[in-house]
Amino acid sequence: MASWVLSECGLRPLPKIYPKPRTWFYSNPLKIKTSPVFSPVFSDLKSISCCSKSSFSTNSRERKWEVKVSAPSRVAPTPSIEENINGVDEFNPGAPPPFKLADIKNAIPKHCWVKNPWRSMSYVVRDVAIVFGLAVTAAYFNNWIVWPLYWIAQGTMFWALFVLGHDCGHGSFSNDPKLNSVAGHLLHSSILVPYHGWRISHRTHHQNHGHVENDESWHPLSEKLYNGMDFLSKKLRFTIPFPLLAYPIYLWTRSPGKSGSHYDPNSDLFTPNEKKDVITSTACWSAMVASLVGLSFVMGPIQLLKLYGIPYVIFVMWLDLVTYLHHHGHDDKLPWYRGEEWSYLRGGLTTLDRDYGWINNIHHDIGTHVIHHLFPQIPHYHLIEATEAAKPVLGKYYREPKKSGPLPFYLLGVLLNSFKKDHFVSDTGDVVYYQTDPDL
Repeated sequence: MASWVLSECGLRPLPKIYPKPRTWFYSNPLKIKTSPVFSPVFSDLKSISCCSKSSFSTNSRERKWEVKVSAPSRVAPTPSIEENINGVDEFNPGAPPPFKLADIKNAIPKHCWVKNPWRSMSYVVRDVAIVFGLAVTAAYFNNWIVWPLYWIAQGTMFWALFVLGHDCGHGSFSNDPKLNSVAGHLLHSSILVPYHGWRISHRTHHQNHGHVENDESWHPLSEKLYNGMDFLSKKLRFTIPFPLLAYPIYLWTRSPGKSGSHYDPNSDLFTPNEKKDVITSTACWSAMVASLVGLSFVMGPIQLLKLYGIPYVIFVMWLDLVTYLHHHGHDDKLPWYRGEEWSYLRGGLTTLDRDYGWINNIHHDIGTHVIHHLFPQIPHYHLIEATEAAKPVLGKYYREPKKSGPLPFYLLGVLLNSFKKDHFVSDTGDVVYYQTDPDL
């Protein structure tokens, strides 16, 4: 990662916010003193994105996050809040925020950036032990009371393994790129995910989050692309359970409107110097497939389906559910951006935190997603603390998640409601919102 240094920054009071007759939101933006190497759009996105090959340089590993900065104790009212004629504040989520990315970073305690490989490995040991324990228990009892419970529990644990591999892909697992790569391949290959292929495309997602055309996963369909789909394709895309089974298809063919495969080193997903990494990951994935085929001869295909196949499907449903709801389904419409309106900060502020009840700890607090999207270098075990520290800066741009019961069944209602309303965005405009097809 290109390294950068932040200077001390102060926060000046915002200018007076005028009543609604004025049509602009941001005529006098907040002035913050920052180093010239830092910009709100992040000219070098690699410095805050998922770990690319170049991000494993010695300079990156030796980077010091303990920058002596003074974080603002509070942030003045955002200029995206106007006073309407009834005297009630209205918040415009598509307006530029009054703070910079540096302000959020400075508010986060410096120890939240520290990566502890021993702690990261302890989560791997814990999860792998649970996975094998569940499999042995289910095979031992081998009855139809235990199997459904096993499938749900094991599918959830496969998802937990994915999240740890996801940390490896971001470089938040440790500062050692070799450890990240080895652990990432073992974790992801075991659940049929091509580690490097996915890591690179996921980096693209983080670098372009909230951008209509350039985002990589669960980005909106343009009106033209949507209207070009036949009715059955539209129905399948927005009807459960089909969207929750999309991930394996995405790995092979990407999203509608995009081409390429996560397994093909010649795909336009990858640069020429990334081909070797993709070949390595595809080989590891192929070895896992061969192992499963061999196991089917040893224990029988039905037993393998019960022990591995159905939990894999549950894992895929978890992955699609969580990743979709991190970018969709809020009670208020979330903006998507194009052109000059898009910036790394504004795109990241369209992400959502979600509460999963008991599952929060099991899947390593991946529901604490806003700060993760803005600063993917922060290890998962520091995300909650970092989020609490950043909330005073974020203000209304942070959307407090609804509290879940022990199990997050309420999210199914959120998902269904989003599928009913969030169908496409306009082909024109640089700040757009989902529109609904009344005929679907």
